[in-house]
Amino acid sequence: MSAVPRAVSPKAVVTGTGTLNPLGSTAAATWNAMLAGTSGIAVLDEDWAQQLPVRIAGRVTADLAALLTTREFKRMDRCGQLALVAAREAWAQAGTPDVDPDRLAVVIGSGYGGLDTTLAQTRELDNGGPRKVSPHTLTRIMVNGPSAWVSIDMGARGGARTPVSACASGAEAIAQGAEMIRSGAADVVIAGGVDACVNDLIISGFAQIRALSTRNDDPQGASRPFDRERDGFVIAEGAAILVLESEEHARARGAEVLGAIAGGAVTSDASDIVAADPDMQRRVMEKALASAGLSGTDIGFVHAHATSTPVGDRLEAQAIKAVIGNTVPVTSTKSLTGHLLGGAGALGAIATLRALRTGDLPGTCNIGGLDPEVDLNVLTKTVHGSTAAAGMVNAFGFGGHSVALVVTGA
Repeated sequence: MSAVPRAVSPKAVVTGTGTLNPLGSTAAATWNAMLAGTSGIAVLDEDWAQQLPVRIAGRVTADLAALLTTREFKRMDRCGQLALVAAREAWAQAGTPDVDPDRLAVVIGSGYGGLDTTLAQTRELDNGGPRKVSPHTLTRIMVNGPSAWVSIDMGARGGARTPVSACASGAEAIAQGAEMIRSGAADVVIAGGVDACVNDLIISGFAQIRALSTRNDDPQGASRPFDRERDGFVIAEGAAILVLESEEHARARGAEVLGAIAGGAVTSDASDIVAADPDMQRRVMEKALASAGLSGTDIGFVHAHATSTPVGDRLEAQAIKAVIGNTVPVTSTKSLTGHLLGGAGALGAIATLRALRTGDLPGTCNIGGLDPEVDLNVLTKTVHGSTAAAGMVNAFGFGGHSVALVVTGA
């Protein structure tokens, strides 16, 4: 008997990107700021921040009320607002695909969901009693709110999923979306991540475990991944969304293909609720490469998770060196944006897509001197003329969540 031909899995390509973050309110503006080394970190001047040990953060400066209808703005937490605006940008760039609603899905991850609403409405309850609580409270605080709102807006009936895996949420959403494409479960998936929790609770909590930089007098120089004098990350907010599509579907409608999610992996350390396991970081990268059918030598650019914490950056550097080597260009744009938590990995994917497409590799700013234990080729300024054909995006989160994505050019 002749062998039955093995079915070829659909390729998950990217046809649209959208983002709001401290660097800009569009993907293009964000990319230009990354290449220019422009920081989005600033001092918090609100009254509630003045007694905090950390008074710097990365905020989205776009007027969301002007970008949404009054009804949308009032019914959504800031987290949902950011996700919807970014998704609409990505959808428009993708050419508003004509797709069967049952074959269109949404996967948007978030670490904390509508936490701003939770805090605000808790204070209303404490100060004014139950009648002061907004009737929109429950739908605004849902962690699945962003994916639900986007699915409603786009008419997506193929599923609205919400990975909740701390700072790995956005990257895990992209990995899930790409797998939905490859498995044939969907033709188009809107995938990414979002968080909007620049507030006193989150800042106080991270400050209590000494995870945040305390350079209140130097906000733009505070986030310094891989630097020998780094002292913690800078909290930030934002959303980053990709439109993923089967290559067949994209080509059939004449869409411009920006690149592809060639592979991805999701693992759990099963070790400690906070401390990372460098062996699992190594393994998740190896698994991502295997899923893409590539090896470490095929990777020409790494967008590291590298948040600027003393221990975390060092452990990731060891894993990158073990899997990919120490000569490949490595960067962390968190030096400019701060840490978007659940949105971080997705923004890293957008930056990597742009880097592979243009040959411009954004640098890691604020490095006065590389940590001697970081034996990597860390870019400290933008490099032009790269011929890298594949990149790696890392994202790690509390709880032992590890995600790695393999991104390739068009």
